[in-house]
Amino acid sequence: MTQHNPWPDEGNTGHIWDDDIRELDNPPPLWWMLAFYAGFVAIIFYVIYYPAIPWVNSHTKGVAGWTAIEEYNQDFQVLNNWRQRTFAAEEEQLRALDVTEIIQDDNLRAYAINTSRVLFSDYCMACHGAEGSGNPNFPILANDDWLWGGSVKAIEAAMINGRVGNMPARGMMGNLTDEEVIEVAKYSIALSEGNPDAEEFAAGKALYNGKGMCMACHGPAGKPLAPNGAANLANEINRFQGVPDNLQASRLDSYIFTIKYGVNVRQGGGFLENTRRAEMPSFKERLPDAEVNIKRLAVYVHSLGGGQ
Repeated sequence: MTQHNPWPDEGNTGHIWDDDIRELDNPPPLWWMLAFYAGFVAIIFYVIYYPAIPWVNSHTKGVAGWTAIEEYNQDFQVLNNWRQRTFAAEEEQLRALDVTEIIQDDNLRAYAINTSRVLFSDYCMACHGAEGSGNPNFPILANDDWLWGGSVKAIEAAMINGRVGNMPARGMMGNLTDEEVIEVAKYSIALSEGNPDAEEFAAGKALYNGKGMCMACHGPAGKPLAPNGAANLANEINRFQGVPDNLQASRLDSYIFTIKYGVNVRQGGGFLENTRRAEMPSFKERLPDAEVNIKRLAVYVHSLGGGQ
């Protein structure tokens, strides 16, 4: 910048670069000034017409009586009325048909699935994860591992009645010693890995079939003979991960903990300390219009990949 100003009467600010680049001090165009002042007038109008100034416990209401939530409710009602007019036939069918009939109708099944995504996100995703992918210590819905059966009817029943897991605390009720619990845990893992007959698991196998009484629920090969709420030990899908204070604990430690403390074991007036908790509430009182929406969600869950 130079200190010499060869154009003293030009109206520049005196800031000159490279001998001839200078900053002028011209007034803004008239149209720009008018728009600028119109903005101030608009502010005054806005403050008078709309809610604008906050007070301690409220705000100015504005002469229009407008609120964002009221506009939202009106728009939602318009949308809801359109939906009711457009999809009245499908909604009536969902209400009238049994859930097993719904999945046999391609168009109705697709409609139920498409209208369930928001419901699933609002009521199911917190536990079961996006698209049924599961969260730590909550069931995955996108596989074929169902404790009470994966038919669409069984899924509907689970939503209506809820589900409560149950497994005795074999290490706390005098059934098994700590050493025996470890042997059963090792054998259970061997069942899922396909080598339960190895000599090193013989002790655990004997306990599984005998003193531990595991076979009664989990079946002789680790797979329940019928859906009864017992886990399928013949695959590598684990209902529980880690231990309560350490989700990264080894699979063996997780099995030991579950066998020792059981699932939903009651003691006295409450639950046994450290027992695993596994409970799904009933949704017949939680969902709006549960008669239809439970069917809708059952079809959606059945479609995630694990429905039988």
